[in-house]
Amino acid sequence: MAKSQQTFSKVEKEKKRLKKREDKRKKMEARKLEKQEKGSSGIEFAYVDYNGNLVDTPPDPSQRVEVEIEDIAISVPKTLESEREAFDPVRIGVVNFFDTSKGFGFIIDSVNQEKYFTHVSGLIDQITEGNKVSFELEKGQRGMNAVKVKLEK
Repeated sequence: MAKSQQTFSKVEKEKKRLKKREDKRKKMEARKLEKQEKGSSGIEFAYVDYNGNLVDTPPDPSQRVEVEIEDIAISVPKTLESEREAFDPVRIGVVNFFDTSKGFGFIIDSVNQEKYFTHVSGLIDQITEGNKVSFELEKGQRGMNAVKVKLEK
């Protein structure tokens, strides 16, 4: 007597596939009936009010604002000279910890009290704990790193 070629799991998978197909067919028929009852098959309208929120009612024509095409700017706003001078990439801080044998340490920024990692490869001058230094920030693997570290005079 020969055994069946189908295993239990194959039969179960086939049942699930057929059930899924039947459910999909039923949903499609339900959508068709709903479409016939409502008579509308299009997408409902969505309007944007003067605050930029989506609403289902049309906007009030009295609040309409005319915009000149020349007033629309599609670009990055130009920075003023005063803004450029305000941003200084060089920061001042104090060396909180530095291990010369391992070649790394931490610097605390004097402005925001953030702690930044520094490596011996990013040093310009020799530093020790407690030195006041100037440095720049660079994105590292685990956050911002202090580079171009110099002793502050």
